[in-house]
Amino acid sequence: MTHDPNSTDSPSDPPSDPSTDPDTLAHRASAAALRRAFPWLIATLITLHACMASTRVAASLWVLDQGYGEWTVGLLLSLFAVAPMALALWAGRQADRYGFHRPVGIGVSMALFGACVALAWQGVWTIAFSCLLSGGALSVAAVAIQREAGLMADDPSQLKRVFSWVALGPALSNALAPVVAGLLIDHVSFRAAFALAALLPLLCWLMARRVPRHPPKAQSAAQRARPAWDLLRQPALRQLLLLNVVLAACWDAHSFVVPVVGHARGLSASSIGVVLGSFAVAATVVRLAIVRFSQHLDELKALRSAMLLATVVLAGYYWLPGTGGLMAGSALLGLALGSVQPMVLSMLHQVTPHERHGQALGLRMLATNGATVAMPVGFGLLAAASVAAAPMWLMASVLILAQLPARALSRQLAREPLASSEERIPG
Repeated sequence: MTHDPNSTDSPSDPPSDPSTDPDTLAHRASAAALRRAFPWLIATLITLHACMASTRVAASLWVLDQGYGEWTVGLLLSLFAVAPMALALWAGRQADRYGFHRPVGIGVSMALFGACVALAWQGVWTIAFSCLLSGGALSVAAVAIQREAGLMADDPSQLKRVFSWVALGPALSNALAPVVAGLLIDHVSFRAAFALAALLPLLCWLMARRVPRHPPKAQSAAQRARPAWDLLRQPALRQLLLLNVVLAACWDAHSFVVPVVGHARGLSASSIGVVLGSFAVAATVVRLAIVRFSQHLDELKALRSAMLLATVVLAGYYWLPGTGGLMAGSALLGLALGSVQPMVLSMLHQVTPHERHGQALGLRMLATNGATVAMPVGFGLLAAASVAAAPMWLMASVLILAQLPARALSRQLAREPLASSEERIPG
């Protein structure tokens, strides 16, 4: 029997091996190079976030030292959230179009300029300008950093692990930067604290330069013209963002209620600080646990479990006895809410197209910062009109209702399972 040498199914041709495919090899090489740079990515986030945290402490204490009222402090703090709302969607487009380094460079430039203005001319308007630029700088860079972190994972368990480390970055900078800024203010001057804020963006850029450059594939004019809002046509993303906003509001409710309840019970400032600290420690611990056990976690089940635990704690928090009871309640709430960001970011990267991750992250930042600006005012009005614990009871009720979109998301993902990560890193 003869065989046609021109036949395409010649038995002499060896079967193709996916492991030797050039695209697969390029994909793996890119992933490996990115993972080696992961510590520098986290360091980039920590240093830029520390700039914002230092500016926040220095600005707040400076206006109080100059005799301005507490309302001025509140106004300055709101500026840190207003700028991300304005820049979030633009930051997402920048990240999708240019990748990591250009948005981070813009953020570094904004933070450096704002800090230098406050360092050179200390006045309420210049410091307010510095707060505005510092918050905006972090928003522009954070979207690019989160997008880049998603590219460093090859499977969903790695996504959860990666975003747990990403969530730990701001926690670390929040723990260290205010302490250093406070020591500089007490022992040197306010100008020294603003000098620290000006130094940190420069360190941030040095860290960012250690991350390999791999610009995204060029987008067509039609792709660039697509607005971020049309991503909301995806039911899974809509439901995920809604859950994220509700859980972020629960975080704000805790931050608002603890000082009010503690003051009403006659607790000292240090006791109130310990209660708030127990929340932060628990949030850090649960994120470290996610790093360790990520391969055993289902994102949606973990998210719904966190919602259930938060509902119970928020409903009963007001009746917890003494400082110890409030610490235990805050710790449980920290365990629940601290797990949210890694799960949400992991799922967000799996329910949106790779080339539009930046836009999806920008939508998330817009939604959560909108809640951060609006919720504290609403909580204040509600507590003044009723009882101090009313914001927590409100959020417990909202969490019960939020199980509906959570159930809908579960059904949606049952029909369309979370996407594979094979194409997360462009070859």
